[in-house]
Amino acid sequence: MRNGMHLDVEHCVRAVRSRDARFDGWFFTAVLSTGIYCRPSCPAMTPKPENMVFHPSAAACQQAGFRACKRCRPDTTPGSPEWNERDDVVARAMRLIADGVVDREGVPGLASRLGYSTRQIERQLLATLGAGPLALARAQRAQTARMLIETTALNMADVAFAAGFSSVRSFNETVREVYALTPGQLRDKAAPAEGATGGTLSLRLPFRAPLNPDNLFGHLAATAVPGVEEWRDGAYRRTLRLPHGHGVVSLAPRPDHVACRLTLTDLRDLTVAISRCRRLLDLDADPVAVDDQLRADPVLQPYVDKAPGRRVPRTVDEAEFAVRAVLGQQVSTAAARTHAARLVAAHGEGVDDPEGGLTHLFPSPEALAALDPESLAMPRSRRGTLTTLVGRLADGTLRLGVESDWPETRARLLELPGFGPWTVDVIAMRALGDPDAFLPTDLGIRRAARELGLPSTPAALTARAEAWRPWRAYAVQYLWATESHPINFLPV
Repeated sequence: MRNGMHLDVEHCVRAVRSRDARFDGWFFTAVLSTGIYCRPSCPAMTPKPENMVFHPSAAACQQAGFRACKRCRPDTTPGSPEWNERDDVVARAMRLIADGVVDREGVPGLASRLGYSTRQIERQLLATLGAGPLALARAQRAQTARMLIETTALNMADVAFAAGFSSVRSFNETVREVYALTPGQLRDKAAPAEGATGGTLSLRLPFRAPLNPDNLFGHLAATAVPGVEEWRDGAYRRTLRLPHGHGVVSLAPRPDHVACRLTLTDLRDLTVAISRCRRLLDLDADPVAVDDQLRADPVLQPYVDKAPGRRVPRTVDEAEFAVRAVLGQQVSTAAARTHAARLVAAHGEGVDDPEGGLTHLFPSPEALAALDPESLAMPRSRRGTLTTLVGRLADGTLRLGVESDWPETRARLLELPGFGPWTVDVIAMRALGDPDAFLPTDLGIRRAARELGLPSTPAALTARAEAWRPWRAYAVQYLWATESHPINFLPV
């Protein structure tokens, strides 16, 4: 963990001198002699150490009066892995800011979701990141605006509101302040844009290398719910439920980025859609740190060396995944898909998809709370588990989201009837995003353990897995990869 790395000046200087891209997003270099800030891997001439100061966020650099480097584009780096690795209030706040909560609900809404006062949230963010929630949200809006300016033919007013600005004036002022160029000048310098036909945008999602797409896209495709998800023409596609409407996304792996094609009914949902797609694909992970830890185990080393950079496939909707986890209890992948497809057909909201075969949004908890349990083709005990879950989600007594406190949410889930360790751990791993969640009772994990000579009983395997902390969720991916299950292979 590199929390507070920007305070280690000597380490930061060495990273800048070596142009080490592994540290992009962990800290930013502000150059006193030029007034710009860069990512550590910036290819420009390395500044003298006495001219470098280091900040933990792009927002802190901007707040200190520095503008973004036009060469290394520090605002386009993957997000800091810390916010997906940690469970403290700062990390949860950053996940909410990335999800657009400050733009939609303001700082009071952010604080309310976290259970703190606005003053406490502002103080903690300022102490950790050198910027408060408004400055952090502003930096995110500026980044989204630049991406839209340079990659689409949207008019500037549409860019401003899609990026989350409340007015064209504040959009113009922010772009000029952050990039030292007007929006028009940014567009003139960019390559010809593809345009945005019918609300569809084509974007590039960066990640830290290496990224192994096999288990990531293979898992999503193998477990895809008909009507909600599909694999088509080399891309994973699915529908999205968003704050202002719905959307359809297509995600395709490329050597240095993930190609993202988004169709939105309301462009104001762009920032949250991007955030959820990045979270789904675990794109802000630090694969080098993960693999270095797991490679130290001689049992895992051959699998890490063979296919490094495995990610944890996650979700765009935590409540949806919890429902699907219950549907998948003690049944095959195919049976779980069948159960989910029936719920979608009966209770999902219809959508149009001219480019493929997507037909519905996954049903909301409110829609599922009204279903007749007798209509569910599953054992009575599991019906009770599902109806209790959707009832709690619908009435708000159970909240699953990026702001969830992992230990507290685990405890609440374990209180529900029919929720045992496997269900809770798989929700923690794929919905809550806990990188250390572990599945010692999973059938595939136990088979892998026996094949590799690891302890196969849950208690003994959990004890053996202590050496893999805090990355046990990633160890799960490598253990699953020992089998020839479709989740481990990129579809053809």
